[in-house]
Amino acid sequence: MQNHMKTERRKEMEVKERIAYDKGLDNTLKLLEEGYLFIKNRMDLYQCNMFETHIMGEKVICISGEEACKIFYDEELFQRKGAMPKRIQKTLFGVNAIQGMDNNAHIQRKLFFMSFMTEAHQKKLAELFEKEMKDSVNKWINKNEIILSHEAKNIICKVACFWTGVPLKESDIESRADDFYSMVDGLGGVGSRYWKGKAARNRTEEWIRGIIEEVRQGKLLVEDDSALNLMAFHTEPDGNQLELQMAAKELINVIRPIVAISTYITFTALAMYEHPECKEELMLGNNNYIEMFVQEVRRYYPFTPFLGARVHKDFSWNQYEFKKGMLVMLDVYGMNHDSQIWNYPDEFRPERFKEQKDRTFSFIPQGGGDPKKGHRCPGEGITIEIMKASLDFLVNKVDFEVPEQDLSYSISRIPTLPKSGFIMKNIRKKF
Repeated sequence: MQNHMKTERRKEMEVKERIAYDKGLDNTLKLLEEGYLFIKNRMDLYQCNMFETHIMGEKVICISGEEACKIFYDEELFQRKGAMPKRIQKTLFGVNAIQGMDNNAHIQRKLFFMSFMTEAHQKKLAELFEKEMKDSVNKWINKNEIILSHEAKNIICKVACFWTGVPLKESDIESRADDFYSMVDGLGGVGSRYWKGKAARNRTEEWIRGIIEEVRQGKLLVEDDSALNLMAFHTEPDGNQLELQMAAKELINVIRPIVAISTYITFTALAMYEHPECKEELMLGNNNYIEMFVQEVRRYYPFTPFLGARVHKDFSWNQYEFKKGMLVMLDVYGMNHDSQIWNYPDEFRPERFKEQKDRTFSFIPQGGGDPKKGHRCPGEGITIEIMKASLDFLVNKVDFEVPEQDLSYSISRIPTLPKSGFIMKNIRKKF
């Protein structure tokens, strides 16, 4: 018996030697200070792909790498229910919405989302966006300068609402766009940023709830295949109609991520400016190179910092015992800059995407796994198509100057943007 206990104790000590432990009783403040680099800094320091830390008073296991990603998206081992802090649900996703669902309930809701995010829907949305950008140029040429992040946010909000069938007055575009973006900005915010995001969520849910109610009552007629109509009359697997408040949350979960693409549009413009050597190839209108450039923007620049899930059942991986209920965080930003996955990860090289390969678990700027069944963002295709449209527009449809400005962005701020928002002046159209 004693020999058995000694053997088990020795095994435990060996495991501890292989697992890095973050210093400090709680590292919440360090996470807020380091932002996107919180996990990667420690992976680099400890030369590991997994470490244990404490955040908001709870033990958290941080993991990184392609194999870690495969484990993280194994539905038998991990669940999303209970993983997301309420403060994030109250700003970004909505309480108890699709992002916190698991198993068959999640699959059914996800398939419903995917039904109006087909390739045809993606193309239509991108075309609407490009048309609106062209229309906006007529206003821009009469201005001394514009801030792209601001303009893109308003344009894409208008387009997203039109595409989903949500009526939006011209006079309300800016305020609604600000609210959608504030939900995203509240993700890593404390104090005023958080409360602003929470208030924006409450206002938007009330607005969308009223619209859905009007559709259900027949007071507002919309296209049968619009996301608004489909959400208004969606029935759950049990045959009951989706509860009104939840229908509002989920419709917001269609529009809000589209508005958030304005961040990627701004970083696309920054990438163009910082890498003028790519412009000649982009001007040829080569769709393959345009997509390669867009994918490199998604890899190189910060968007999603990390993702969380809870252990669904006890299991062992890398000689570490994962216990049911443990909170685990997957390092998204770190994987996008991991030298084991990418050659020269800190250099902007669109050509790295020339090689067609399976990147399901190695390139995860909007989540990994199967988008139809798992927790990968169902709107990833929409993101790519809109980014391609914005890139082609900025390169081939307009000329502009980039004045001196502060284009730096804080890697400690989640989410982040170039500080100036990317100012463009002396805009001239080429079409």
